Amino acid sequence: MTGYHFIVAFELFPQLPHDFRFQEVSGLSVDVEMESFKEGGQNRFEHQLPIKTNYSDLTLKRGMFELPSGIMAWCINAVQNFEFQPSNLLISMLNDQHIPVQNWYVVNAIPKRVEFANLNAEQSSVAIETLVLSYNYFNILNLSTALAAGLNAAGSVSVSVG
Repeated sequence: MTGYHFIVAFELFPQLPHDFRFQEVSGLSVDVEMESFKEGGQNRFEHQLPIKTNYSDLTLKRGMFELPSGIMAWCINAVQNFEFQPSNLLISMLNDQHIPVQNWYVVNAIPKRVEFANLNAEQSSVAIETLVLSYNYFNILNLSTALAAGLNAAGSVSVSVG
């Protein structure tokens, strides 16, 4: 599967056709914070118990557009007016027929940083804007998720005889 064919769709209005286009998405990662637990009478090891999950910041990069952008209006409203409106977004990796095969549904994202390209008259490079978003969590949506849900449901079935 290729990782270079994807779209990013925000649950924002207005959202214009070029608002789906980004050249890079990074930060789709989650870590599980663990706590050590020493078992009485067993000195060879410590148990590692999961405590909570921590999600890293999401970074989106794209070329700057001359056209207005609903996403940039959302970011500007947050950083200039300090009016933060959390938005969900869907990041979809597409196959060669443009069909989503891997999806990440990001919940309650807000702009944390907006960065614009360096201006250099001696270079002829594309001006890049970078958006860094903080969010609560993401859900992975694919066939493995459906399989996990099925396994979870099968494991929670109880049978009583009598």
